[in-house]
Amino acid sequence: MNDALAASELDRRLVGWTPDLVGTLLFLAVDGRVLLIRKRRGHGAGKINGPGGKLEPGETPADCAVRETVEETGVRPAAPRLAGVFRFVDTRQPDWLGYIYTAGSFSGAPCTTPEGIPRWYDTAALPLDEMWDDDRYWLPRVLAGERLRGDFLFSDGRLRAHRLQTVPEGDVLRADPPALRP
Repeated sequence: MNDALAASELDRRLVGWTPDLVGTLLFLAVDGRVLLIRKRRGHGAGKINGPGGKLEPGETPADCAVRETVEETGVRPAAPRLAGVFRFVDTRQPDWLGYIYTAGSFSGAPCTTPEGIPRWYDTAALPLDEMWDDDRYWLPRVLAGERLRGDFLFSDGRLRAHRLQTVPEGDVLRADPPALRP
């Protein structure tokens, strides 16, 4: 799929879009390092990513981000900050609405869990080749303190098109920004 066709497909799929799943990711960044996990099972098994998962009924995205981080790493992040809201559209898999959080402090010690193997990485040397294709476009920016909203089109496990927009600090970060509507 060429770039123009992929962008057109992304626009088409976002008309009247509603997610199949809502989830979170949390990136714990401390002293130039970020805690990532190698997923052992479930969505993204084998890939490196931030801890995260699906929202449970009655749970806020921030609560989900903390719960999933505890379950997948053994550490409890303090004061998670919403850093991104992304729509992940897939031609063959369920579509996700993703809330991206960062945190700068935590309690506990990272440990291997059934969900993942945690490891600290230098933020200047992220293992992007072992992560989802889209991460290279937004993760360094989020770790640098930017707030983003974006749309990503995947097909056969590969990123085909994306759009990112910086959200100024005073603006509300929401799931369906008018600037990204087709």
